[in-house]
Amino acid sequence: MSVDHYENFPVASLLMPAHLRPAVAGIYAFARSADDLADEGDAASTQRLFALEQYESELSKIECSEDSELQLFKNLSNIIEQHHLPLAPFRDLISAFKQDVVKTRYQNFDELLDYCNRSANPVGRIMLGLYGACSTENLRDSDAICSALQLINFWQDIAIDWEKQRVYVPQEDLQRFGISEQQIAAAKIDASWIALMRFQTNRARSLLIQGSPLCQRLPGRIGWELRLVVQGGLRILERLDQIDGDIFKQRPRLGKIDWILLMLRAIRM
Repeated sequence: MSVDHYENFPVASLLMPAHLRPAVAGIYAFARSADDLADEGDAASTQRLFALEQYESELSKIECSEDSELQLFKNLSNIIEQHHLPLAPFRDLISAFKQDVVKTRYQNFDELLDYCNRSANPVGRIMLGLYGACSTENLRDSDAICSALQLINFWQDIAIDWEKQRVYVPQEDLQRFGISEQQIAAAKIDASWIALMRFQTNRARSLLIQGSPLCQRLPGRIGWELRLVVQGGLRILERLDQIDGDIFKQRPRLGKIDWILLMLRAIRM
């Protein structure tokens, strides 16, 4: 199991109520395809931005009750109407994907959290909307969990993102621990790197724990789904700590034995 945000979409989960699966699949198709426009292939930045702006135009059509010629957005329009979902989270996702095209460094943690607020948190808010559970308390805890999952993905993917010329570790943190970007390029692990990674995993862990009461408040299947997601994130953080943050040799993933552990921990929650 990866903690990549879109790969964690519960599209085919047995815990997902059958009547919601088509909606989740349609929303996933929107988010995944938009993310791919920002990340995949060898298109120029101007082409990527133009394609994402077309997505924004399609969202505006939905807002104005105009028909789309694209099946992706026909489906999305029906989902939004059927489940009374707000458009703001969908627009936030496009905003984050556009930012990925043009922004490759983050000065501080607040900047990074602002990105998480638009790249990850909207998915949790959409899911709460599908379940009719958008209380202020639930939205707050969902945001904490989703931001944590996005951060975990960043820490797993430092080496991968470097190949894309992106560094999501805040620049002020690199400076604080005396680490240059050349050290990332050289995949050098030393005491400073271990301390930096432990600092980042603790940040993500705190956010997951902060948001975890949501697991108890949400009933039935969604509560169990969320327990497994939270426990999966915590387990990945354990793995990152166990390897001293050496994500250059291996990207931590969860196997079959881990899933047994996750189930036991989810039950204990």
